[in-house]
Amino acid sequence: MRRLAGLLLLIGTAVFVAGPMPPARADNPIVQTVYTADPAPLVYNGRVYLYTGHDEDNSTYFTMKEWRVYSTTDMVNWTDHGSPMSLTTFSWASANAWAGQVVNRNGRFYWYVPVTNRATGRMAIGVGVSNSPTGPFTDAIGRPLVENNEIDPTVFVDDTGQAYLYWGNPNLWYVRLNTDMTSYSGGVTQIPLTTAGFGTRSGNASRPTLYEEGPWVYKRNGLYYNVFAAKCCSEFIGYSTATGPTGPWTYRGTVMPTQGGSFTNHAGVIDYNGGSYFFYHNGALPGGGGYTRSVAVERFSYNADGTIPTLTMSSTGAPQVGTLNPYVRQEAETIAWETGVETEPSSEGGMNVGWIENNDSIKVKGVAFGGGATSFTARVASATSGGRIELHLDNANGTLVGTCTVAGTGGWQTWTSVTCPVSGATGTHDLHLKFTGGSGNLFNVNWWQFGPTGGGGDLITNGSMENGTTGWTVFGSGTLASSPTAHAGSGSLQLTGRTAAWNGPAQDMTSKLTNGRSYAVSAWVRSQSGTPSAKAMLAVTANGTTSYVQLAPATAVNANGWTQLTGTATVSWTGALTGATFYVETTSGTDGLLVDDVSLR
Repeated sequence: MRRLAGLLLLIGTAVFVAGPMPPARADNPIVQTVYTADPAPLVYNGRVYLYTGHDEDNSTYFTMKEWRVYSTTDMVNWTDHGSPMSLTTFSWASANAWAGQVVNRNGRFYWYVPVTNRATGRMAIGVGVSNSPTGPFTDAIGRPLVENNEIDPTVFVDDTGQAYLYWGNPNLWYVRLNTDMTSYSGGVTQIPLTTAGFGTRSGNASRPTLYEEGPWVYKRNGLYYNVFAAKCCSEFIGYSTATGPTGPWTYRGTVMPTQGGSFTNHAGVIDYNGGSYFFYHNGALPGGGGYTRSVAVERFSYNADGTIPTLTMSSTGAPQVGTLNPYVRQEAETIAWETGVETEPSSEGGMNVGWIENNDSIKVKGVAFGGGATSFTARVASATSGGRIELHLDNANGTLVGTCTVAGTGGWQTWTSVTCPVSGATGTHDLHLKFTGGSGNLFNVNWWQFGPTGGGGDLITNGSMENGTTGWTVFGSGTLASSPTAHAGSGSLQLTGRTAAWNGPAQDMTSKLTNGRSYAVSAWVRSQSGTPSAKAMLAVTANGTTSYVQLAPATAVNANGWTQLTGTATVSWTGALTGATFYVETTSGTDGLLVDDVSLR
């Protein structure tokens, strides 16, 4: 989807008026590079993964050929992971990459989707599987899991361990999945659509209840919820509750009324980092409508009795959780709002931002520069003569803190890094990368990173942990190993067998530190089972005396997700430096630790 610049978005009306982009850009819908629909969020390893369908540009029907994945840790800056599954994944499917959902079980990710079975011409439910939440996904069984010409699967694993697959339009069905998640026991069971369970619809004798399609089933505080699209067309979102996973259900009312320029809707509901979030789609982007939809999100709080309040669509979206650290590598396709750009697979892995033209821009929200940045580095490629990356604070024409010149590199995937000085980037601001230059496509961007005051490159060896334990030792006692439980990438560093709280993964910094310099640290930490408090430390020994500098405030970490430790400290000593060590420790206990994505700059 191209050329969103120069349009003012009016949420809920499908009316768009020419004019300049407002200084403070709204954050809903959360993806603007393509049309997305049918959101299915998943919380995994302290991160929210969002699985969507993809409406083709200028569609006049539900023309959908692939599914896409996005992720975030702060609910506003979303990283595009591309399309890890499409209709071609299923050799037996002919059309209709429609609404599905992903569930994690036993370290694998299962994606249940409705597609048309080529052999029968009927809608069936297929299952994709992957070892990573971002794919790639393959066909798990090479055939439909279940087929009765109905759509919209949702998956729920109860705390008893029993998994359920629900789906249906015009009816509502379920099966009990086996632990392999690709087969089921017993028969296909139809859930009675009673007016007591799903509300009363008037004027349609063949469909007496409000239930239409798109169920989303989950459990919270002992209560089972079924949130669904109601009464086409136009659909609103209603919900029912039950004391068991198969009912009987009781209709509770409206979650989101009809609005937003799309005659369908589809919900996904999660709890994340202390908040509750409601995902949906509408037609609010330029060119949007019933067949060109876009995913949005709202934060909400349940009522004291567990009921869901009535929610309205907004252009504001959810508030940011925390801030973004500019001193570690950030993917260019991590975006809160963009104008004009698109994304594509990169030859260096992952995705990159491309199709950049003059005055296109990317907003990254809530960037914590702290005491100040002194440099900016970007990974770029250009088959033309390039252009410039202007770094603005707060809006696309705000305070200019740096400009990087990008020259031609000889190809759109011929990558090089460019660095430029930065001045005036302190505190926390929205960052706008504004791209300027001549006509046509200028250059591509793969990633970017700022250098802090006191600068220099990253002093940590193998901070991404993608090279196993290379560069790391143990401060005290314990055993180091690689773990597949990663904050990002394919692995993290695992330390087990600690005998004291000060034992931790460590690196020797003796030849790397500069006396009197300030350093910024970032480390992602996870406990293996308990809930200790972790902190990043520098132990500096000079003239036989060791001083300990805490680089990040002690922060509770737990086994359910990753916690980022960040901080800045000035390291100084008197006399000859004879030893310096960076390490991660806990305030108490000897529980095993997982550490990933460490940076000391």
